[in-house]
Amino acid sequence: MIKLYDLIKCLDEVEIRNGKNIDIEGIAYNSKNVLNGDLFVCIKGYKTDGHKFILDAVTNGAVALVVEEFQDGWTIPQIKVKNSREALSRLSDRFYGSPSKKMKVIGVTATNGKTSTTFMTNAVLENNGFKTGLIGTVAVKYGNTIIPANLTTPESLDLHRYFDKMYREGITHVTMEVSSSALDLKRVNDVDFDIVVFNNVSREHIDLHGSFEEYFRVKSSLITNAKENQFAILNLDCPYVASLVDKTKAKVITYGIENPNGHLYCKNIDLSTGRAKFTVEIRKEFRGEDILYTPTSFDVELKTPGYHSVYNAMVAITVGLICGVPIDVIKDALLKFGGVERRFEIIYEEDFKIIDDHFANPGNIDVTLETLQKMKYNNLKLVYAIRGNRGPIVNRENAETIVKWAHKLGLKEIIATLSRSHTTEKDWVKEEEIQVFKEVMNKAGIDVILYDELYDSIKHAIKEVGKDDVILLAGCQGMDYGAKVALEIIRELNPNIDAVKLFKPLQNRVAGV
Repeated sequence: MIKLYDLIKCLDEVEIRNGKNIDIEGIAYNSKNVLNGDLFVCIKGYKTDGHKFILDAVTNGAVALVVEEFQDGWTIPQIKVKNSREALSRLSDRFYGSPSKKMKVIGVTATNGKTSTTFMTNAVLENNGFKTGLIGTVAVKYGNTIIPANLTTPESLDLHRYFDKMYREGITHVTMEVSSSALDLKRVNDVDFDIVVFNNVSREHIDLHGSFEEYFRVKSSLITNAKENQFAILNLDCPYVASLVDKTKAKVITYGIENPNGHLYCKNIDLSTGRAKFTVEIRKEFRGEDILYTPTSFDVELKTPGYHSVYNAMVAITVGLICGVPIDVIKDALLKFGGVERRFEIIYEEDFKIIDDHFANPGNIDVTLETLQKMKYNNLKLVYAIRGNRGPIVNRENAETIVKWAHKLGLKEIIATLSRSHTTEKDWVKEEEIQVFKEVMNKAGIDVILYDELYDSIKHAIKEVGKDDVILLAGCQGMDYGAKVALEIIRELNPNIDAVKLFKPLQNRVAGV
């Protein structure tokens, strides 16, 4: 509990109507979640306006309001602010006593790989004995608590509530995904980051931000707004990310796989099995939180497959070094880390391999197919779930990216699916999306075998697969059930197979089970 006037000291340029220094028991931005004694913050969103729900909030027990315009007819205190989202972030941080300042917080942004990178980084920190928390697309995790995630980055109030709970449980290091929408909507304005990471950027969410330039500006604000006492980890292989090296006050640590000029350089990559082995060179002296690192090198082996996993690992390695994790502990953590579902996940590898990947956008498709190019196998069977309700531009760009790699991979045929029975209405594929995909493939001379149903498309691939071939289950929502369907078909075709072993990859799955 806190007095209203003490709580709002964190806000700038406020006006007060019906002023009274009452007790505040909590904060809410959703009228349905208001409890007796709460301060209700009226947020203007894309689809609705919190000011319209004041009656519901007061009925549920709200005793004061934060508004962008004074509302007539109410006798309870109203605090007028310029931007209620910014106010919510500041109020949440103050109400919970700035918990993010009491822990080491690592924020990771990227177009591709945020989830895998945060999980991998968490594994490195956890392997060193730190008590860790994780906030991201899949879940919020700390101690024995796992909360399914609704947003990549939670709303500011929820975020600071999680920080508070983590701190009270003794968590010392928190790794979190930071989405462009979270940055744009002020959700992380008052998070006290110790380390910020920008791994890559490519075209995505253009509909939300209006242009790629605006999307990049928003994402890069995680770096450009960083302070002198923070570390900024930047990938020199991405030209956009590399451009930020001299645009931040933070202590910059750089890495590269293609560019050898960073503090850390990855070389001698072996992806012949799909799972990477490589050497990390510390090429430039840098100081972490407590340790000075001088030039040296060490070998790393990953359990997770994929070329993109190398980039994710470089982030996890750099974070680990900054936080003082010994190199041997980092190496051990990466060797044991099993990965995140649907991120170049090998779900079957007997006489042939089945790989499951969410294949969301050109950047993700590039790293997935580049990894396949570096692997040793006979033939590739690509089963692709066309993206539904994303428009022709997204589907054209994805199709053109697939075509770019097709000749390098010997790909002359694509088994496509609309996944009719495995998607909801918001992800149904429209006729214009089918046509633009076919148009790009036809122009490239690639045959498209199109199925309405996911089951039929995957069964087609499995019945044609040969020894040492690879089946790639590719696509977002339309392919979420692909792994389960594929393993069920294998059992259907081989009734005597060891079912426990076969379905083991699905044991801890969230998607498509």
